[in-house]
Amino acid sequence: MATMASNRIPPAPVEDPTNKAFFDGCREGKLLIGRCLDTGKPFFYPRGISPFTLSTNVRLEPSKGEGVIYSWSIQRGKDPYCLAYVTLDEGVTMMTNIVDCDLDTIRCGQRVRLVWKPSDGGPPLPMFTPV
Repeated sequence: MATMASNRIPPAPVEDPTNKAFFDGCREGKLLIGRCLDTGKPFFYPRGISPFTLSTNVRLEPSKGEGVIYSWSIQRGKDPYCLAYVTLDEGVTMMTNIVDCDLDTIRCGQRVRLVWKPSDGGPPLPMFTPV
């Protein structure tokens, strides 16, 4: 029997000046990643300081929103859901949820694409569904 992902609505994220640009991007339907302009390396979560050089020479740029499942875990019960690490095609890995699918079919290496899901009173959140 299939285990379908629930349509649970997660709580609104806590927003502050360090993540405002990221969540503003979410409101505009853009998944933003950081890029260190000193090294050219992408990073996630986006922030104002490079994790590679500790420089503020960074910019936020939109992701295509496509990638592969690196690792995953299913919470079974009344409202089943999948917590996963997705490695985006840009090279960064982010924690997210896999949604809109039979949770029993999820596999490492599976291609996924970005979908936006509402939060409880906050910005929509980036989640992924199998391609």
